[in-house]
Amino acid sequence: MAKRVSVEIPGFSHSNPIPGASRIGNIVMSSVISGRNPDGSGMPEGMAEQVANVFAHIRSAMEAAGGSVDDIIKVTFWVEDPASGRAELNDEWVKMFPDADSRPARHTQRGAGGASKVSCTFVAVLG
Repeated sequence: MAKRVSVEIPGFSHSNPIPGASRIGNIVMSSVISGRNPDGSGMPEGMAEQVANVFAHIRSAMEAAGGSVDDIIKVTFWVEDPASGRAELNDEWVKMFPDADSRPARHTQRGAGGASKVSCTFVAVLG
């Protein structure tokens, strides 16, 4: 049986003792990823900047896990308001997943709050 491996995301970490993602065999599951700046300077105020950071962290996580965003099968987002949040996500979503015939499943729900306007988790199957 394959051994579980912690995946650390360059430029992103948790304050609790958990990795950015975890991998067993060819399956990768992320922990919650927020829109913090990759340079460690904190959380940007704007939704657009946080969304761009979340997508950058997703890409970094997949590369650190030994895969690419093409291996992602589902992404779940938490935003303050799902109706407007979906629209805010769409530009970066289409940039990361340009092929309409090969996009991961996506679910957007209410849940972000405070300084964090958006966060996500994802599941990927490598290779």
